[in-house]
Amino acid sequence: MIQVNNITFKYPGTKRNVFDGFNMTLEANNIYGLLGKNGTGKSTLLYLISGLLRPSKGNVVMDGTVATTRQADTLKEVFIVPEEFELPAVSLDTYVKINQPFYPNFSREVLDSCLKDFELPTSLKLNELSMGQKKKVFMSFALAAGTRYLLMDEPTNGLDIPSKSQFRRVVANNMTNDRTLIISTHQVHDVESLLDHILILNESQLLLNSSTAEICEKYKFEYRLPQEMDDTVIYAEPSLQGNAVISKREADDQETPINLELLFNYINK
Repeated sequence: MIQVNNITFKYPGTKRNVFDGFNMTLEANNIYGLLGKNGTGKSTLLYLISGLLRPSKGNVVMDGTVATTRQADTLKEVFIVPEEFELPAVSLDTYVKINQPFYPNFSREVLDSCLKDFELPTSLKLNELSMGQKKKVFMSFALAAGTRYLLMDEPTNGLDIPSKSQFRRVVANNMTNDRTLIISTHQVHDVESLLDHILILNESQLLLNSSTAEICEKYKFEYRLPQEMDDTVIYAEPSLQGNAVISKREADDQETPINLELLFNYINK
């Protein structure tokens, strides 16, 4: 469990608090989608959870340990994939040899399987890869690390369309029952089929904190013609297929997949 307790945080040299008395609890064994407009603190929150940033007030507690203490027993269970990163000019085997000891549950078998799904060789030199390929390698290592908590910031940025499909398959194939994944993203359609809990953040408050099951139980996401609009419609946007609609779901209505972009726009209207 991750508990964010009344945290306040701002970056040095700035006047605005990114968070001011912010609270949140994340249960284990979920894939969370962390959504929000630019500047609402999504990336900052990931760094606060991992202990890489320190709040001026409050704390983040991970499985009973305050994140900023950076204890070895906690660090071995947390891996963060930032939006931007650098990899050293070494072979993958050398990179694994250097970093594997920090993660007792690391699996070379999982790493090789992820690389295969990403259509990358298992023996390569990191400095010879494109940015998209480096991202695939780093995410593969992150999944292979076997940590209980995996944090990803904009993981599909820089990936082409086939690679985004590969990303979803790789994550789905390597999520275990004892792992919690938090994905911060603007590219909602890239990940909406993976998520089982949605968090929508806006200036020190959660506008939405709900499981996808709860959302799908209450609402339908569909397209309607103008003559089909009625009082069950909660929110609508025009589209080429007609009106994209969120409507109340009745007991006998069939469940529909979430349209995460439509939901985000509705919550932020």
